[in-house]
Amino acid sequence: MSGTATKLATANPVEPKPKLRAVLVEDNQLDAQLVLRALKKDSFEVSALVVQDEGGFTQALAADPPEIILADYNLPNWKGMEVLNVLRREGLDIPMILVSGALGDVTAVECIKQGATDYVLKDSLSRLPEVIRRALREKNERTLRRQAEQKLAHKVDELARSNADLEQFAYVASHDLQEPLRMVAAYTQLLSERYSGKLDENADKFIGYAREGALRMQVLIQDLLAFSRVGRADLAYAIVDCNAVMREVLQTLDSAIQESGAVVTYAGLPSVWADHTQLTQVFQNLVGNAIKFRGSEPSQISVQAEQSDGKWMFSVRDNGIGIAPEYAENIFVVFQRLHARSEYPGNGIGLSICKKVIERTGGKIWVESEAGVGSTFKFTIPLEGSTEEALTQGSSTEEKKS
Repeated sequence: MSGTATKLATANPVEPKPKLRAVLVEDNQLDAQLVLRALKKDSFEVSALVVQDEGGFTQALAADPPEIILADYNLPNWKGMEVLNVLRREGLDIPMILVSGALGDVTAVECIKQGATDYVLKDSLSRLPEVIRRALREKNERTLRRQAEQKLAHKVDELARSNADLEQFAYVASHDLQEPLRMVAAYTQLLSERYSGKLDENADKFIGYAREGALRMQVLIQDLLAFSRVGRADLAYAIVDCNAVMREVLQTLDSAIQESGAVVTYAGLPSVWADHTQLTQVFQNLVGNAIKFRGSEPSQISVQAEQSDGKWMFSVRDNGIGIAPEYAENIFVVFQRLHARSEYPGNGIGLSICKKVIERTGGKIWVESEAGVGSTFKFTIPLEGSTEEALTQGSSTEEKKS
């Protein structure tokens, strides 16, 4: 300890008091005694170290970091505000209160902006205990908040690792199950072809059940593999023209469009920063679902986009059977179905893939719908990295050809 440091302590033998470890950056021993007396009167048991320069202050921090620092604004060889530089260098979060004989309001506000917790004038030391209590409460709240943030970050990391492990398991399981299932499907097909009509009626029925179950399981595993690949794929981000994506989607769905008599329109969609393949999956799933879940009237499907709060918001609107509001969240859960397979084919994987893709871009996806009225699926993609203006390529309409 430097020669400029002096150990001071106060105690009240009558009753226990809250203990307080403090460092006083002060060159006047009488002022230091007055500060300690003010704290003693307000029921603190103070253990304080008085220092006058940076060397003494640094040694005091190393010996026993205090709970509070009380610093005079001006010292002969040092300034109280320089305490903050030492605290930042050491990575310490300790409240620092300026205790000065004269400090203008403008200077005081500037000091607080730079990191001082508060200030008290030496002719108003009666305020000091309450100011210290408030500073300690705020420090405790910061500590609790920081611990909560660290715990949350740890949980997020654990969840990310768990999700990665689950994706890896789903990928490996679905990939490795394909070969044995292919054999089951092949041999049940062979049994059906070779022994159909040669055994009793129940045998033909059982073989049919086995074959149907194997084929359904094959489709299910292929869907699971497709879902797991979304998270494992290396994204090739680039500027993607959504008009070009829609042309690809309509070409892929041409047979379904002609068969259903659907009319699909899109107008001047933007170019966005995304993975071309995965964005195509999103549009194809949403337009394909609009065609599949149609009502009695031919499907009218509209794809549009607009800028909103720093992002592109896309909408895919249809006049289909709609979705009851209570199922609006469930439909994005993997393998969640609202209808029997006899009504509508599929395993309920498409919207789960859409959700996973959009969230990987930093966006969100949701549905606004009412049963029997139609649905509007909306999703966002951050504007950052995308073109500022939508491409003005006009609109395009696809409809069933006569």
